[in-house]
Amino acid sequence: MKKALLVLVLVVMALTISAQRLVINSYMSDPEPRRVFAELVDQFRELYPEYNVTVNTFAHEDFKTLLRTWLPAREGVADVVTWFAGERMRYFASQGLIEPIDDIFPNGFEAEFPAAFKSASEYDGTIYFLPQSWYWWGVYYNTAVFDELGLSVPVTWKQFLDVCEELKNAGLIPISIGTRFLWTAAGWFDYLNMRVNGLDYHLKLTEGLIPYTDDGVKKVFEYWKQLVERDYFLKDHTSYNWQDAATFLFTGEAGMYLMGQFIKDVAPEAARDDIDFFRFPVIDGNLGLYEDTPIDGFMIPANARNKDGAKVFLEFIASREAQEFFATELGRLAANKHVPAPDAHARKGLDMILDSDGVMQFYDRDTDPEMAEAGMNAFVEFMVFPGRIDFLLGNLELDRKRIFE
Repeated sequence: MKKALLVLVLVVMALTISAQRLVINSYMSDPEPRRVFAELVDQFRELYPEYNVTVNTFAHEDFKTLLRTWLPAREGVADVVTWFAGERMRYFASQGLIEPIDDIFPNGFEAEFPAAFKSASEYDGTIYFLPQSWYWWGVYYNTAVFDELGLSVPVTWKQFLDVCEELKNAGLIPISIGTRFLWTAAGWFDYLNMRVNGLDYHLKLTEGLIPYTDDGVKKVFEYWKQLVERDYFLKDHTSYNWQDAATFLFTGEAGMYLMGQFIKDVAPEAARDDIDFFRFPVIDGNLGLYEDTPIDGFMIPANARNKDGAKVFLEFIASREAQEFFATELGRLAANKHVPAPDAHARKGLDMILDSDGVMQFYDRDTDPEMAEAGMNAFVEFMVFPGRIDFLLGNLELDRKRIFE
């Protein structure tokens, strides 16, 4: 009996020693994404028992800061990290801090993913980023509140202002927002700039080719100022993170919230059916309709210890089965083009994107990280002190010249 037990212990020890360690650092800290990703990793463990997988989960905002210290480090670097497509990825690729992954696509990237995603996943002609899911942004609203007040979904900017006024007159918060973390304000800048000046203008601005003191940018802030000065936004919004501010929408204390599809992740079950979205209203009908469609996914650090295992994991994540599971559980749109929209809500989002004239990632994903930080700080400061437009844009122009020129 003792001999058999000893043999069993030795076998377990041998398996443990022989197992390859695979470390994943994740920003999926909200309860639902964290749960779904954990189940996805369990599926990987079942398929590949030779890997001893550890998942380290960090608060989303902390992760953004920590990644900058992890990637250049020689020790303790994870094998796989979650991240964002576009300029956020290219920033690290340009410094040689992440690993090329062209070889995980035996039939080519476009065999599994839309051709439009390739430019957001590559740097200098090489793929560095594996897209997992993407989502749309829209103006989410409480349908029960709209029904009670007899409000119609606004299509034009004038109609949008009228809806805001009706909500305010009813004693409600017209627009909820939490700007403790700055990126929520960037969504407003994105949409107003795309609606006022068009997509090409917006992309040139994020590339550093247009001055922040340009009349087109000033015009964006004049439209934004209409909402701020009429007190349509949640008061003391700098005290709330985006999840806290979403609670006002779910309880019916607020009517609307400009946010990505992931707002559904934090909606309580009782309120979920009352939350829907509409396209950001039209300002200049001659410009076309453009939308934010961020892409989330994974990278391999250049200093990862187990790059081979990391690529096996990314091949698993790229599969139709893994992408369909993640998208279906969270109501996202899978990056894999062979996976259909998982539900009616996602189908509506997909239809909106297919009906648009062009898309972009997001302000802080499409511009230089240092410029993004300066810009988002200015956006939030403007929402608190709307009389400082010229001062703030002047400072942003100094930042643009220093960073890009």
